Amino acid sequence: MTAEERIWKCGKCNEELVVKKIVFAYLGHTVAHEVQVCPKCGKIFIPQDLAEGKMAGLEEKLEDK
Repeated sequence: MTAEERIWKCGKCNEELVVKKIVFAYLGHTVAHEVQVCPKCGKIFIPQDLAEGKMAGLEEKLEDK
């Protein structure tokens, strides 16, 4: 079962997470991506594959500029 197939709940609020487009900012650049968010407190869940894959690659490209 992948992170997208699991039903995740917020550890703080115990609310089921919902998918929402979030804008991330890094070194003056912004990128939007759909991630799971707690509808009550707004905490964002970033799955490991996103953090180590797309986000790490983008971070590396921006730092090289």
